[in-house]
Amino acid sequence: MLTFASLGVPEILVRSLAERGITEPFPIQTATLADTLAGRDVLGRGRTGSGKTLAFAIPMVVRLAGSGTSDPARRRARRPRGLVLAPTRELATQIAATLEPLAEAFGLRVTTIFGGVSQHRQVMALDAGVDIVVACPGRLEDLLGQKVLTLDGIEITVLDEADHMADLGFLPGVRRLLSATPARGQRLLFSATLDNGVDQIVQRFLDRPTTHSVDSAESPVAAMTHHVFTVDGVETKRAVVQHLASGVGRRLLFTRTKHQAKKLAKQLTAAGIPAVELHGNLSQNARERNLEAFTCGSVRVLVATDIAARGIHVDDIELVVHVDPPAEHKAYLHRSGRTARAGSGGDVVTVVLPEETGDMRTLARLAKIRATPQAVRVGTPALAQLVGEVAAVVMPTAPPVSVRTGQAPSGAARSGSGSGRGRSTGRGAGRTDGPGRGAGGAPKDAAPTAGGRGRRTGSTTTAKAAPVGRGAGSQGRSANSQFPTQPGSGGARRGGAVEMSVGGGGRRRGR
Repeated sequence: MLTFASLGVPEILVRSLAERGITEPFPIQTATLADTLAGRDVLGRGRTGSGKTLAFAIPMVVRLAGSGTSDPARRRARRPRGLVLAPTRELATQIAATLEPLAEAFGLRVTTIFGGVSQHRQVMALDAGVDIVVACPGRLEDLLGQKVLTLDGIEITVLDEADHMADLGFLPGVRRLLSATPARGQRLLFSATLDNGVDQIVQRFLDRPTTHSVDSAESPVAAMTHHVFTVDGVETKRAVVQHLASGVGRRLLFTRTKHQAKKLAKQLTAAGIPAVELHGNLSQNARERNLEAFTCGSVRVLVATDIAARGIHVDDIELVVHVDPPAEHKAYLHRSGRTARAGSGGDVVTVVLPEETGDMRTLARLAKIRATPQAVRVGTPALAQLVGEVAAVVMPTAPPVSVRTGQAPSGAARSGSGSGRGRSTGRGAGRTDGPGRGAGGAPKDAAPTAGGRGRRTGSTTTAKAAPVGRGAGSQGRSANSQFPTQPGSGGARRGGAVEMSVGGGGRRRGR
């Protein structure tokens, strides 16, 4: 069995990785480490979540440490020696979090540079001297124009998610930045695809690169199960989406527009399923709060636009729901890739209205997925299997949790009839990057990152969901909430728990 040590990784880094539970290399790391550690230019092709960050982080710190940059006396202000370019703030933050413990083992310093925040701290870090800069192209070009730093000392340059940088219009800025680095330096480029001009970057800036392809973005993950649920109308779709959101694991719901994301998050929260939103209309602070709530587990449902389709890494997202099918197959694959990451499994559901069936057939063919469409409504066995257990409320006197736009709920549902108190652990934060000045006018939307896994304890906090039908005779089901039943919601208090109807026939949850 291959190990990091057998691939030439120094023992000090092997120990650092082991301390974080990383003991076996992923295929992209196994394929590239021999070449990257030897100083060759490398083109690595693989989907997000395949382990690319460590594939370039390890050789970067090893080679920079070998060149003497860990010596504080040789570290120069405003003149970094390693550069990682990333398309979004979230991804830049995630890369830095992976790099920092490895760099610390060798005494190297890492900083991040991205837009949307004050540049003051970034300039202070550069003035103090850093070894590695993880940057988004827009802000980095701004600071270069201000002569706050120089790239003439760069020994290793990495382009991560190059195809996403192309999608966002960053490639003109990337070409200018690469031209500002020494031609003799080592260059590593990682991308899922080589379209939209990425191939031109490879031809111009990489010197006889060795190419390694592992798990292309054009092929679905084997551990990912795809479901296509057809519904007969908007009301059935609303009930099905609400039911999918009501399970106990983390759920990520994608909508087509910012307005729909905001509206759905509010509807779910009002229905007793605490949810937060993530889209381009939120402030940076609001995005960070909402991502923190999702990654740490205080809420388990995130409703997002496509800005979350790339760059977000949150552990153990069990279910991705395409509330609105995406416009093209690449977006489908990137959205779906938020689950089934790093060897884990996951489910992906697309909810399809009658008028969307033709487009969905085309999308599935281009995305190379196989999923037999199933007509569903709340109570359909295929739907119930994905939801599993639904947390019940046993604390009817608790005040409601209010979620305003951009503000996460303060906590998860609580138990009051026993010792079970829902609790969550884990940390996470995310940022998004605008291109700044000089990046070719790229859009400011970007995507989110990183975090641990929340967990719930207390046997009194769960109850099986009962099947629910349509019409006046539909049976209520329990919902994870601190909300009292609202007038007209069709819910009833039974045994101290709040039960709410999700059936049709004009019955709605309290809002």
